[in-house]
Amino acid sequence: MLPPVEDPDLLVGTGTGDDAAVYRLGEDVALVQTLDFFPPIVDDPYEFGAIAAANALSDVYAMGGRPLLALNIVGFPVAMDRTILGRILQGGHDKVHEAGAIIAGGHTIDDAEPKYGLSVTGVVKPGAHVTNAGSRPGDALVLTKPIGVGIITTAAKNDAATPDTLAAAVRSMAALNRAACEAMLETGVNACTDVTGFGLLGHLRGMAQGSGVSAVVSLAAVPVIPGAWDLVEAGVAPGGTHRNLASLEPSVDWGPVSSPAARLLLCDAQTSGGLLLSLPQARLPALLAALAARGVTGAVVGRVAEASERPIRVEA
Repeated sequence: MLPPVEDPDLLVGTGTGDDAAVYRLGEDVALVQTLDFFPPIVDDPYEFGAIAAANALSDVYAMGGRPLLALNIVGFPVAMDRTILGRILQGGHDKVHEAGAIIAGGHTIDDAEPKYGLSVTGVVKPGAHVTNAGSRPGDALVLTKPIGVGIITTAAKNDAATPDTLAAAVRSMAALNRAACEAMLETGVNACTDVTGFGLLGHLRGMAQGSGVSAVVSLAAVPVIPGAWDLVEAGVAPGGTHRNLASLEPSVDWGPVSSPAARLLLCDAQTSGGLLLSLPQARLPALLAALAARGVTGAVVGRVAEASERPIRVEA
């Protein structure tokens, strides 16, 4: 691993595995910089482009920033129909436009498997940025999107997901976290991360360890996309979800939750998941109201506690 960068203007670097880097340009403005790309997770090229763009933009929103511009990152087979690439790029363009940002260029390489994503630059006021390392004991934990998209998209590859279940997953993944970010900034939170490849518990572990606290999650309170439970109980889960569970075992006190399906679901590798917010209980009603006013459902999935040997405890 590379050594940590020491620079007084690097406000957020690699120290806590946060969602993006934040670099101060002056007293009133800092850059938020991130990138993300991956192979198709759905068959429709336009939907894939929109989901990949929403996923990359999410890192800026998780830091409390406003995206300004993006650059396309593309791997595409030279022998494949170029109209497919055009639809991918159109989906990304439209999602970036929805975010109020612009695509200013990019880079394409010949690749055996299509891949798409963005490098995104945003801005935030220094000191107003949000990190994953500010949780405090007593905080409430709020999640702004349901989980289960990794399980559902894996099932869809084998035609095992119903059209309604897949459509719900696509809607969730393509939805920007812009409104959730606005609600977060209006209310004020102690910490935030977006839930992506490491799953809900993986990203929560990063938040807990970075903040020097532990977290308690209520399984019954975690929102799940309809259909995901049935699929995971039938044995459907991507490799990334299984790897997440194996990695998290030493960090999680599973309590009464003995179901392998439930454990996999809480570790399910997400694409373009919601924001996970940590905030004082006194601000919780205001946050839930601010989210609802913007059409976002916030689920109170747990609470923050004092540091313990295992950073996460799961309750039924």
